[in-house]
Amino acid sequence: MEHLNEVIESLSKGKMKTNIKRYERSFTIHDNVHLMMIRVDNEKSIIAAGKGKLFDELSGETIVEKGKNCPLSHENRLVLNKYFDYTVPKAFGTKTATIGLGDRLGLASPGHIQTVEEKGIKPILAQQSIRELTLTNRTMEEMIDAASFAVFQEGYKGGFGADGDHIKEGADIENALSLGCSMITLDCSDHIYNSIEHANDHEIVTEYEKLSDEIQHYYNNNYLDKTFNVDDLSLTFNQITLMKNVLLYHEAIHYTCCIYDEYITKAEREIDFELSIDETETITSPLSHFFVANELKRHNITITSLAPRFCGEFQKGIDYIGDVHQFEVELREHALIAAHFGYKLSIHSGSDKFKVYPIIAKHTKGIYHVKTAGTNWLEAVRVIATVNPNLYRKMHTFALENFSEAQKHYHVTPNMSTVLPLEEVKDNELPNYMNNDAARQLFHITYGLLLVKKDQVGDYLFRNDVFGTLNDREEEYNKALVKHIGKHLELLGL
Repeated sequence: MEHLNEVIESLSKGKMKTNIKRYERSFTIHDNVHLMMIRVDNEKSIIAAGKGKLFDELSGETIVEKGKNCPLSHENRLVLNKYFDYTVPKAFGTKTATIGLGDRLGLASPGHIQTVEEKGIKPILAQQSIRELTLTNRTMEEMIDAASFAVFQEGYKGGFGADGDHIKEGADIENALSLGCSMITLDCSDHIYNSIEHANDHEIVTEYEKLSDEIQHYYNNNYLDKTFNVDDLSLTFNQITLMKNVLLYHEAIHYTCCIYDEYITKAEREIDFELSIDETETITSPLSHFFVANELKRHNITITSLAPRFCGEFQKGIDYIGDVHQFEVELREHALIAAHFGYKLSIHSGSDKFKVYPIIAKHTKGIYHVKTAGTNWLEAVRVIATVNPNLYRKMHTFALENFSEAQKHYHVTPNMSTVLPLEEVKDNELPNYMNNDAARQLFHITYGLLLVKKDQVGDYLFRNDVFGTLNDREEEYNKALVKHIGKHLELLGL
């Protein structure tokens, strides 16, 4: 520690800074090298002192002899991964409860870690879809870098995952795996024939008969008029239900097999492979769930989790909408099917679904995957509303003006009449907007526009102020996340 203190003191004098923040939990020693993360103004870095291979491989500015200041660069993250395995994303398999904690800003993971440590659940800290990465102008490298550095900052050794979330294309899966993702969520929505959901029996038969004789024979031979028992469930495929499920999911199953054989089996390491059939208009019935799962088994496809499209609505950033009793009836059956085939049930858009968390915990027996994402951004907005009301007001006005544009990317149905006019709300009441469902969805889907919008001279309108405010109020943001995500975990029985 003495060597580190010398480097930090020299750095303070050289940069004429006295407000250097030390992240004490990051302090670690490897051979003869001492490391600690610090922050000067809004910029974090790692101080290294000593000598040896680790010291030599970390790039940075030499401050004193045998001491340097190393930026949180991608290259330095890879060096940490090499020497500290707890900074490397890992797979958790089918027997461990996991929670996806998407971090749109790259600032939330310390708060997420503080929330989940000592709990019976493992965090997937790096989780952003291609859509989110595009909307925020981030890269997958930056996503994983932020999570790994947060783990180092917090000294968290409990293990974390990195999810290439809702990926549709093979090239993107290949890229995610090459960068170190430990989880791949394959989104098959483009291969699900949604229009068949509204077809009548004649139309279903007509479409089915367009399939090759070989495909028809395969499915008829294996499913037609057959009954499958799963625990106390009895699942029977008559002619129409079989044809409907084949038309809905045959192409998605085929695509999953191709992706699995081409990329997952060749990863040469453990990968949590999740299949998403939820981003569609078609509710996944328990019979359909069984059909998909049974076909995966017949094709020797091993998945870690599967995300059905549940009844009701799992809209972004707000509680469950729908018949809770019916949800429980179907959730129980989905959980039995998942357990029968040996994978976890996955709940997508799981942020803030407080009504149904106890049901999920009960029927999955505490083994599940829940995905959250935008709720940590909403807590960031709440902090901004509390400590920087002028910035919040500008963001709110912009979000309202651009709401229709953002709706092109997300399905939400907020009642905007419930959002109080901004001019009627006092500064100390601004955080209450994040207690209103419509205001939550307003900010939930306009995040990308807010973060990338520039003025006429090319300067960001909000981004720098957002990051500056949250860095200045880092502890408030962490506490907000611990409280809010903590509520999720509590209702999940943790």
